[in-house]
Amino acid sequence: METVFVFFAAFRALPSSGYARIEVTLVKGPISRTLRGLQRNILAGIITIGPLFVTYLIFSFLLKSLAQAGLPAVQLLAAFFPQGWFGNPWLQPTLAVLLTLAVLTIVGRVTSLVVGRQLFSIFESVLEHLPFVAKVYTSVRQLLDTMMAKKDSSQRVVLIDFPIVGQKSIGFLTRTLNDATTGRPLAAVLVPNAINPTSAFLQILPTERVTETDLTMEQAMSMIMTGGAVGPETIHYASEAEGKAKTTDGR
Repeated sequence: METVFVFFAAFRALPSSGYARIEVTLVKGPISRTLRGLQRNILAGIITIGPLFVTYLIFSFLLKSLAQAGLPAVQLLAAFFPQGWFGNPWLQPTLAVLLTLAVLTIVGRVTSLVVGRQLFSIFESVLEHLPFVAKVYTSVRQLLDTMMAKKDSSQRVVLIDFPIVGQKSIGFLTRTLNDATTGRPLAAVLVPNAINPTSAFLQILPTERVTETDLTMEQAMSMIMTGGAVGPETIHYASEAEGKAKTTDGR
């Protein structure tokens, strides 16, 4: 009881400004703790829902693209069979997706055969004679062949000094070429933007400034899409030239 009496006596002895400071402290304490807890919960929710949300966006984009590709054919069939499933507006997007997947499967199966490859070669030769389509189709075709190549795929994921020397960026080695003046070998490296790899930078630089890695395409894309949060534990950061220079300096 004496301790409580002393506490209240000291509390009453405080000036009016002391009362205000104590009241503000008593009010701000629970509010700040509540805000910190709310912040942690929101951050945990973002970390949990974030990958699911990104997966949903990509999956919905693919489904929307497939539906848009097959919807004209479904609408054409609906004109001939208005009383069937094709005439149901609720089922048309689903049927369009299934029809597009079926067409892609058939095309892939046909092109894997000898006769299909020959027919596809004839189709490509026709496209190559079209003025504008030839440039676009050939460029996209070469890019897809490079990105989907299985052989030596680990050597296609590289590191280069970008945007400044000393800061490495993940890139895809698309091709090699030579300098017309000096004959120096050069490398064309596509450097995608993190989180949003739909845009990228094309860098042409000497091959000795390119650091080859043992990353696969899947590992590289996972690191790019997640901002480096998902990836291997080790990576070849220093190039062979940098390693030799470090060894020489150590001696």
